[in-house]
Amino acid sequence: MKTKLFALTILTLTFGVIAYYPSVNALNHGTPIEVNKVPINPVHSTALHNMGNRPVVDVVFVLDTTGSMSGLIETARQKIWSIAKTMASAQPTPQIRIGLVGYRDRGDTYVTKRVDLSSDLDSVYAALMDFQADGGGDGPESVNQALDEAVHRMSWSQSNQAYQVIFLVGDAPPHMDYPDELQFPAILSAAANLGIVVNTIQCGDLAETTPSWTRIAELGNGSFFAVEQAGSAVVMASPYDEEIATLAAKLDDTRLYYGSAEEKEQMSAKVDAAKKVQEGASTISLASRGAFNSAAGGAENFLGEKELVDAVVSGEVSLDELDRDQLPEAIKPMAPAAQVAYIGELAKERNELQGRVRELSEARSDFLKQKVEEAGGAKDSLDQKIYDTVSRQAKVAGLEYTDGPEY
Repeated sequence: MKTKLFALTILTLTFGVIAYYPSVNALNHGTPIEVNKVPINPVHSTALHNMGNRPVVDVVFVLDTTGSMSGLIETARQKIWSIAKTMASAQPTPQIRIGLVGYRDRGDTYVTKRVDLSSDLDSVYAALMDFQADGGGDGPESVNQALDEAVHRMSWSQSNQAYQVIFLVGDAPPHMDYPDELQFPAILSAAANLGIVVNTIQCGDLAETTPSWTRIAELGNGSFFAVEQAGSAVVMASPYDEEIATLAAKLDDTRLYYGSAEEKEQMSAKVDAAKKVQEGASTISLASRGAFNSAAGGAENFLGEKELVDAVVSGEVSLDELDRDQLPEAIKPMAPAAQVAYIGELAKERNELQGRVRELSEARSDFLKQKVEEAGGAKDSLDQKIYDTVSRQAKVAGLEYTDGPEY
């Protein structure tokens, strides 16, 4: 009888939580599975939002990380969140996954560094923070190896509705004199067979780079464009940045993770990555992150997997069904009723914080777009060129972009 009464109490309190936290925000990942030995992160449905039907945008940035690229790498750190928000602004709202391949050349400290495709953009950004520009200075770089890894060693989505794209970003041509590696014509043929588009972005004006970058884009069914050495991106502050960044950090503190010891350890790593981002990123980047996390397309990054507040609100789990070992450490000492009340408080706080961040983010977006217009527009910026490329190419996945780039 007590079990039944407790279950009824939980059900009643859960409906109270739902009143505070609209289920449109109840988005959550399932645990990774393997399809044809390629790990992917499928998305679970909730009562009102079936994420499993969403198209996927998989984008891998292949970045030259030699010494001449320091400005571009800093630009990437400033822009990755606004680029993600731009890509997530399509209709229907896609799931966004980003991967990285940093490359140099043989004889440097490393030839490539790879970060697999993931919707956990905090962890991707934390890895990007460790990318430093060094080495190079001797002409061609290991572009072929980097492209090969981007095409063949990333966990590309198995979805039938996916836009899969590589942006190759650098200032020097590829080595074509290494006999023990695939060269870009063969790599791009494989990419085409896999449905992966390859675009090239030349930084600077080194004449010998342009022919190969143009040819790679042509064979990759993509676009070539050139920007200045540092990337020609729009990076500017707004009066709303600091408050958005502060509120976004508070939002992070509303997350609770449950599951097996291994699952909780994985999410602990995600939390650590978010803390690293908060401690090391600029206020502009943190404001962009907050805006992304509070938008529909940022739910995967914000929540991660096995997030208990969302899982209870959406009805995916009930607290009385979880073993004590599966619960977050923060609520283990609490009585059952106190656990439910605490989750309800977090849900209410999250809803209020998200509402405020969305208001500020809209004002921030309007402010930045007005400043860009006052400066004569940004048609030659990295932001606009990536937007134009994505909006044109993503139609293959049924995605429509109409709002322009986010800054």
